[in-house]
Amino acid sequence: MSTVAATRPASKRGRWQRLDGFQKLALITTAATYLLIMVGGFVRAAGAGLGCPDWPKCFGYWWPPSTADKIAAKGFDAALFNPTLMWIEYVNRLVGVAVGFLIIATMVAAIRRYRHVPRVLYPTIAAFILVLFEGWLGKVVVEYELQGWLVSVHLIMALVIVSLLLYASVCAFFPAGAPLNFIPSERRKIARYTQLVIGLGLVQLTLGALVRGHIDDEVSRIPDLPRSEWVANVGLVDQLHRIGALLLTAAVLGLAVYVLRQPTVSRWLRRSAWSMSTVVLLQVAAGLGLAYGALPPPLQTIHIILGTLLIGVLTAQVLLAFRLPVDTGVSEHSPLQSLPVR
Repeated sequence: MSTVAATRPASKRGRWQRLDGFQKLALITTAATYLLIMVGGFVRAAGAGLGCPDWPKCFGYWWPPSTADKIAAKGFDAALFNPTLMWIEYVNRLVGVAVGFLIIATMVAAIRRYRHVPRVLYPTIAAFILVLFEGWLGKVVVEYELQGWLVSVHLIMALVIVSLLLYASVCAFFPAGAPLNFIPSERRKIARYTQLVIGLGLVQLTLGALVRGHIDDEVSRIPDLPRSEWVANVGLVDQLHRIGALLLTAAVLGLAVYVLRQPTVSRWLRRSAWSMSTVVLLQVAAGLGLAYGALPPPLQTIHIILGTLLIGVLTAQVLLAFRLPVDTGVSEHSPLQSLPVR
């Protein structure tokens, strides 16, 4: 028993050590980008998006001010000063800057090590370009006071960036992945069906962001509106969001059943099928809690996190379907064991 316990950590360390510098950095950057999306979800749920009403500074300062008097000296209404919301938004910006530098470092590493592998190089360059656009878009979102459609675009762009990083990461593990012509037909079908589900998921995330935007508009218009009545005042967008939730849940579970019924797919695709099923069911539970529990802020954060994780799992499934080596032994081994020696 003690021998097994001592061997497993060493095995995990060995797998990590076998990765090259880019592979390690790409995984860290992808995880950090997901963390940023989660932090953004918390900011949204906490209502802290305008905790700093200007950008890139915060009440005219590069470092958040400590008193309301200081923001009044910069021409801001002292009533806007809320230290808790201010620091939540400011930390979100700091995490965003850190992720931006990680994406730059990932691009540089790709240029140095994978310059001759277009499916690794180009996604990292695209992620760098889009993160610059995302930074500018963040400024616009603040200037226009969190309009729902702008927040939706901001979220979708973040998901595009993290998907590009996922693509580069998976392709770095399998730089000689099977050409599309040689992928088994069942895997090609899994990838195509999953892409359709991803599209449905993005529509659902957009509708969710619009629901939140409508709620913010209603609360601004009727400050005394009870929290329990916020969703009821949204109207058609909320109904579409609920219908979309049913369709997305059915699509994900149907896709998972299809994957699990294929006798020859790798265990990594089976794991992704179980993962997306779990995430979508948890997402449904969180959505029901929001709809019938007066929108508790913790559940709002969990709901956004689960939505982004679902898109990530689906994206990973597409990439695995296209890039896992066509080898009957791959289902018995970790992808890390098939890495080329560098």
